[in-house]
Amino acid sequence: MANLEARNHVERVLSVAHNETAVVGEPGIANSWRRCLVDHKLDPARRGPPRTLTQSELKRHAEPVDGLIHLATSELEDLYRALRSTGYCVNLADTNAAILFSRLPDGEAATILRQWKVYTGSIFSEAIEGTNGLGTALAEQRPILVHRDEHFREQWSMFTCAVAPVFDHAGRLAGAVNITSCRGDLDRAAHQIALAVTAQAVRRIEEAMFRSHYHRGWIARLPGDEAGGNVMVAFDDDQRLLGASRAARQAFDLSDAMIDAGTPLSHFIRLDDGFMRRCDAPQLVRDRDGRRLGRGQISRPLRARPQAPTPSARAATPDRRYAALTRLAGADPALQRSVKRLMMVADEDIPVLLQGETGSGKDVFARAIHAASGRAGGHYVALNCAAMPESLIDAELFGYEPGAFTGARRDGSKGLIVQADGGTLFLDEIGDMPLTLQTRLLRVLENREVWPLGALKPLPVDIRLISATHRDLDAMVADRGFRADLYYRLRGLQVELPPLRARSDKADVIAQIAAEEAPRARISSGAMDMLLAHPFPGNMRQLRHVLRLAACTTEDGLIVEADLDLPPGGTRPTQPDFETAERNVIAEALRKHGGRVADAARALKVSRATLYRKISALGITAPED
Repeated sequence: MANLEARNHVERVLSVAHNETAVVGEPGIANSWRRCLVDHKLDPARRGPPRTLTQSELKRHAEPVDGLIHLATSELEDLYRALRSTGYCVNLADTNAAILFSRLPDGEAATILRQWKVYTGSIFSEAIEGTNGLGTALAEQRPILVHRDEHFREQWSMFTCAVAPVFDHAGRLAGAVNITSCRGDLDRAAHQIALAVTAQAVRRIEEAMFRSHYHRGWIARLPGDEAGGNVMVAFDDDQRLLGASRAARQAFDLSDAMIDAGTPLSHFIRLDDGFMRRCDAPQLVRDRDGRRLGRGQISRPLRARPQAPTPSARAATPDRRYAALTRLAGADPALQRSVKRLMMVADEDIPVLLQGETGSGKDVFARAIHAASGRAGGHYVALNCAAMPESLIDAELFGYEPGAFTGARRDGSKGLIVQADGGTLFLDEIGDMPLTLQTRLLRVLENREVWPLGALKPLPVDIRLISATHRDLDAMVADRGFRADLYYRLRGLQVELPPLRARSDKADVIAQIAAEEAPRARISSGAMDMLLAHPFPGNMRQLRHVLRLAACTTEDGLIVEADLDLPPGGTRPTQPDFETAERNVIAEALRKHGGRVADAARALKVSRATLYRKISALGITAPED
């Protein structure tokens, strides 16, 4: 049966590809199939996993887009929390379609995605894997949905991929955000709404990138931003152009030459007189001939962007071995007790297990533990078990001899455990380590020696092990998803890192992070109230992102409520979900199209009947069409 389905798929691909008038799903799918056959010379029947990057290759891919990853992480985490219960994974890829950030859903869906290597390090370019969400969205530089058998290769037909490309401050392709599901009970319309949710997240990422780059200029967010992205321009005090987003370039036909020449705004738009004094209110925007375009929002420049202290400078604590740990504990009594216990065992061979939500600072805490120990002069080596493809963890963790397997380096590899000899090995997200590797790690901890792949004898090692996870390892042990003997080896001293919303010293933590991320800015009382009330599901990582962005967009160095990029309804510690995200997307589409359901349905690429059904199910009030 499976062979018959594969043959039928191949015949369908060949038939459509050779018929220039044929359409599959959306028009772009058939065009992509033709590219795969004619330009890329691919075989739709070929099976096999995608190519995955080694750890060193992954680092080389990530370095050029480090700024994008940094700015996008908070949005990606929010998107993941909204979609994980519906079975979607969330990925960020570079322009080569190499996945650099990945969050997998819970349950069986995660197992299937891991089995098919839809995770960090895998490459899904169209030229290699054929028509797929990531590769085709990047090839065509537009949002796209590739639904099940719309994939070029039959083996990917169990998946649906919704992808939106990311463009930087200059309108250049920077990467793409992908969500992938293997659920067979969701139709194309449901995935189309999920694509709209993803596109919204991408627009927020692009806005953050634009504001970060042009923080010293005035920034106008102009009317007219649709699915094409945010219409934003940056300009100086003389109203001369500094930069323009991709959507603004398209809307006003702006070229690089016009931007480099500092073209006056009056050549394409006019702003109300006195806008500089009234930046807190929407501004009327007209075209060059005086016709009303609508209302936009203008932000003041940050005149002197303070340089935040480097991590090494912030952590510098001469002659104070435990200062970093003490600072992290703050005034929270529970953390202070944990830090006191850590100080007592700093030089003992006792493993530490850090338990806490995503973004709660587990890596920062692990580095502080290392710095407080007698091993501070040795290496601190970290491995994220969730971000590393299962096929690579073994070689990266334990190392290998020359020629141990096909593709191995000529001189072999020491492996992270051996590299940490005399120092500290930090295993982040240990709950995501495959069971087979848990057995090998247990032997290392028991025997204090490593057997590299292909080696004839073991290598002795002396390491301090720190592990971290956001999962409930007790429950995983009960469900046999984690080895009990390894768990008790790791759990020498367990430290619970409370989420930011539960910190008794939350105000002090906010002030401390603000001093690091926005040292030249002050926080108004209203803004502080908002920060204290917000649950911060992304914890410390999200707080840093919010304050760093606020420092770039604040007026006159005072952070007010409008400068805080916080999701609405933040006073209630609720988790985002897909239904909420779906409702927001539909409501926004209706707002932009004046309540016209037919126009909103076209923008969302769903039928009018489907949209009416969604409006009724979600309790959205819409005017008559």
